[in-house]
Amino acid sequence: MAADMQDDDSSAISAREAKELFAAWKNAPALVLAVSGGPDSIALMWLAARWRNALSRGPRLLAVTVDHGLRPESAREARDVKRLARTLGVAHRTIRWRGAKPKSGIPAAARAARYLLLASAARGSGAGHILTAHTRDDQAETLLMRLLRGSGISGLAAMARESERDGVFIARPFLNISKSRLVATLDRSGIGFADDPTNRDTSFTRPRIRKVIEGLAVEGGDARNLARLASRLARANAAIEVLVDGAARYLALKDRDALALRRRSENASFDAAAFAALPEEIRLRLLLRAIERFSHEGRPELGKVEALLATFDQMLRTAGKGRQVRQVRLKQTLAGAVISLAGGRILVGSAPPRRR
Repeated sequence: MAADMQDDDSSAISAREAKELFAAWKNAPALVLAVSGGPDSIALMWLAARWRNALSRGPRLLAVTVDHGLRPESAREARDVKRLARTLGVAHRTIRWRGAKPKSGIPAAARAARYLLLASAARGSGAGHILTAHTRDDQAETLLMRLLRGSGISGLAAMARESERDGVFIARPFLNISKSRLVATLDRSGIGFADDPTNRDTSFTRPRIRKVIEGLAVEGGDARNLARLASRLARANAAIEVLVDGAARYLALKDRDALALRRRSENASFDAAAFAALPEEIRLRLLLRAIERFSHEGRPELGKVEALLATFDQMLRTAGKGRQVRQVRLKQTLAGAVISLAGGRILVGSAPPRRR
């Protein structure tokens, strides 16, 4: 893409670049634009409107502003977005996050609520995609945050250009674009935007991470290189997922009992000996997939699945081979799934709902 080849982070985005940035979604019937009023999302709306207007027949655009009600200026900022959307010929809707707000973990709770509200708006408007204005800077911050939390390779791949969430696709056309270029685009066009002071509030994680990146940049750890690392890890992660798919097919071919169980959709089943012969990362991902399939309490924590796999490995190594493996017994509940080792098989199914 032209955006990848552009080295000047202070240059505005041209109409030709915008055409390439949005080309993947030109045949969509409708697109929801997540527009908060800040520079990144205002640039998203401005560029998407110019791109759509240049097409002979383009998707319908709906700009959605989620007013979290966390700052007194948020209602005014939503009205400003609505006025700009009207001048651009873009439909606009403001949705408010209602109800009690949590005492802690506000950014995460607000993000989860925002995506739920955006997904609902997308389904209601016939849009299968929500376009967000995540930039290369956001990608670098996400990588560093996950690195400090000890994420695995899939987590360190950071944000994908397109991913599914709440029944719709989240698309991120600006992942290879710096924030400074979006600001330059608005400055050249004379378009104003809101300034959210929480983006500089170091009581929140992301503003602190931005300060860390500023320090790392001196040693070459700037946003460009961190985002490049995330891209390379995403490439490696995709290759591993292909190997996991192949391992799943291998286990099914080796194991007729598992195939019969799968057809009845009662649970996921692996022959313990065949499972144990696979590389550790492959085993871990197969187990994660099975737990996620039957879980009704959200995604399991990676560390807990790693601990469970380590227990399986230790028990199987101690048992050795043959008849002794069939005598090993273990049963554990994790994230709403029940995982057991019995009769030489690993079984994963849904656990009964917890009593309140």
